[in-house]
Amino acid sequence: MARMTSGRSNMANAGARAKARKASLIDATRMRQLLQQGTDSIGASIGDFGYRSEMDVYSTRMGGSDAIEAALSHNLDNDLDSVLDFCQGNLKGLVAIYVERYHYDKAKTVLRAVHKGASDELIADQILPEENPKNSLWLQIVRTTETVQEAADAMAGSPWGRCLAKLEGEPSLQEMEDALDRQYYANSLVAVRGKDANPQMLRYMRTEIDHRNIINQFRALRQNLSVETRVNLNIPGGRIGDAVLRAATQADSEEALLDALRRSNAFNDSGFEEALLESNESRSLDPVFNLLRNQRLAMLKRFSHLNPVSAFPVIYYIQAKVLEVQNLRLLVRGKAAGLSDEVIEAHLFV
Repeated sequence: MARMTSGRSNMANAGARAKARKASLIDATRMRQLLQQGTDSIGASIGDFGYRSEMDVYSTRMGGSDAIEAALSHNLDNDLDSVLDFCQGNLKGLVAIYVERYHYDKAKTVLRAVHKGASDELIADQILPEENPKNSLWLQIVRTTETVQEAADAMAGSPWGRCLAKLEGEPSLQEMEDALDRQYYANSLVAVRGKDANPQMLRYMRTEIDHRNIINQFRALRQNLSVETRVNLNIPGGRIGDAVLRAATQADSEEALLDALRRSNAFNDSGFEEALLESNESRSLDPVFNLLRNQRLAMLKRFSHLNPVSAFPVIYYIQAKVLEVQNLRLLVRGKAAGLSDEVIEAHLFV
């Protein structure tokens, strides 16, 4: 678990190391070259791009796309730990709060697995492979609990466990996940207002909150959720004001929702209509999600250039690494499912 620290930061050194790591990531050209390869050779090529040691761990037990996906997740965990290790002082605290989101994600993974009644063997074999030491705590929770509430109670002592303990009655899985999201961003806002942070860091985190709220409102509208439920989905602390969010939660169509969001100067509607059109044609919110992610990446890139001696170069690298892993997963899954290269490429984030 990431912990907040204090002391002198090593921002210049950490930023240089993060930039060097980012330069070694798989670029768009090499990603498309991978796409052209056959299923059998993709694994070998991915190993050559820095994933060899983790792939060797799983090759003896798994095969094909399952082994590659497990290796990718394992590599990401190792990389996040490595990045935290070369950060010091207050910088480590700022980076840690960004990394903490992936612990919250694993907490939600455990809750979902228990809720679905997945067997301990299936979870240890595929969802949270036991070869990855970072999964040991989570697997212990899965193996010793039978209900979602028991799993939540077993997380006591952790930030996510303390968050879940505050819920009253018998909360649903969705209510637990929403509470975890709110708690993570509440902690993040406290961190980015602390020492060694800057106004851009706060702006970026508040923009993340806005984007999460936007996606939640469009998804809730398509699911015909009640206004009361939609209000509870909003995460506080974003740049979009409360009045605009209230109007957004009461919108009865996507056009009305978009009009409500446009009342806020914090909402960037560039390309939004096109993304919504594509989203309606594909019956998926992926185009909207990708548009917002593009906006955040552009912001991270700009801020990392404007603030080279800050946490931004490190966080920008982490996000780029996560996207690389997501792209590789998508590529491997698509190949395994027999999708055409054109379909896979259309969904890659490059």
